[in-house]
Amino acid sequence: MYTNEGDSGEDELIKLLLKRQWELNSLLEVTQAINKNTAVPVLLQMLEVIFKNYLQVGKLRFLVEKQGSFACISKYGGEFEGISVLHKACLLLKKIKSPTSLASHTEGVLNSYDYFIPIYHKKKPLAYALIGDFTLSGEMMSNDLNFMQTLINMIVVALENKKLFRERLQAERFQREMELAVEVQNMLIPVKIHKDKAVEASAKYLPHQDIGGDYFDFFRLNEEEFLWCIADVSGKGIAAALLMSNFQASLRAWATVDSDLTSVVSRLNSIVIRNTKGERFITLFVAKYNERTRKLQYINAGHNPTIVLNGKNAIRLKTGTTMIGVFDELPFINQGEVTIEPNSLIFNYTDGLMDYEIEQDHRWNEDKLLTYVTENGHLSPDMFNHNLMDHLSRIIKGKRIDDITLLTLRVF
Repeated sequence: MYTNEGDSGEDELIKLLLKRQWELNSLLEVTQAINKNTAVPVLLQMLEVIFKNYLQVGKLRFLVEKQGSFACISKYGGEFEGISVLHKACLLLKKIKSPTSLASHTEGVLNSYDYFIPIYHKKKPLAYALIGDFTLSGEMMSNDLNFMQTLINMIVVALENKKLFRERLQAERFQREMELAVEVQNMLIPVKIHKDKAVEASAKYLPHQDIGGDYFDFFRLNEEEFLWCIADVSGKGIAAALLMSNFQASLRAWATVDSDLTSVVSRLNSIVIRNTKGERFITLFVAKYNERTRKLQYINAGHNPTIVLNGKNAIRLKTGTTMIGVFDELPFINQGEVTIEPNSLIFNYTDGLMDYEIEQDHRWNEDKLLTYVTENGHLSPDMFNHNLMDHLSRIIKGKRIDDITLLTLRVF
């Protein structure tokens, strides 16, 4: 016959075994939910149900690290103190790495809770939990705290995995976007050096990264005229590449049906505004040359001035308007005109040519570029571009910080 004391011990053992079984079932349910990629709000709801209904925790504050700060992602019970107050209070316990009683703590916020549960990865804090209105004691209390820490740690690991998965997806999307942008840009950039009886053209394109914002084009309008353009689109990636694609198609379409460059540039501005709603802009230099009259008509829309070497005289072509894509209607458009002498060199470039991280004892500016053009204008367009980049690599020790595009023409 069993004594009452024996019955009591057996009852406690049964209760402990049932509690262990319940803990295992709870961990299994949470694990299965995590494996099914259950949404974060559902995981937090499961956590709160376990804490409230099974562990009899009356108050909870669950803080997780987010980009160097902390956010409270789960809370119930009592009046909410505010995330900054909670975070500041938890920082007082930053040296504590295991569940700790707050019964004797003198800080006001911490004193209103019973236990502090930290989650660390190596030396980095990932989460803090404050437990209140929790009155168990002895071995059962210690077991429950360890169980809480295990459960919170599982949720934190799930959150970290979801974060890493999102980052990986974003990285893969970004990589694919860059690949698409490169494909689009490669279709836009002319690859052949043009040469005929009237003109020889050569280009050099050096993107700072895989995909740049520079664009250039050269094409004949008819037997007597040809047109070229060099431009710099703000931004990078597929959005900038698609904008360049649309810009190229629009330029070619309007330039072949409208002989007025001011009208063409005005239309291009309207198209860019409509497509980007003012969020991107384009600087460009566009010119049209007539072989019979030897007249060069051009518009510089906020771009680096093209340099024309007529004999020994080098001039900068600055006449034009503002960059396009900024104003619904361009505030002014002025068209420039120059008579081109036989065997003249025309040099176009983007601002990356002037943007270097330069040491103090080296200088590179537009006046030195003008001197270089004057001294090397006898070279073929292809050799001119090649020698210019070699020249810069010798005199400049800094790294280039932007795309570089060179478009050089020899007009016979």
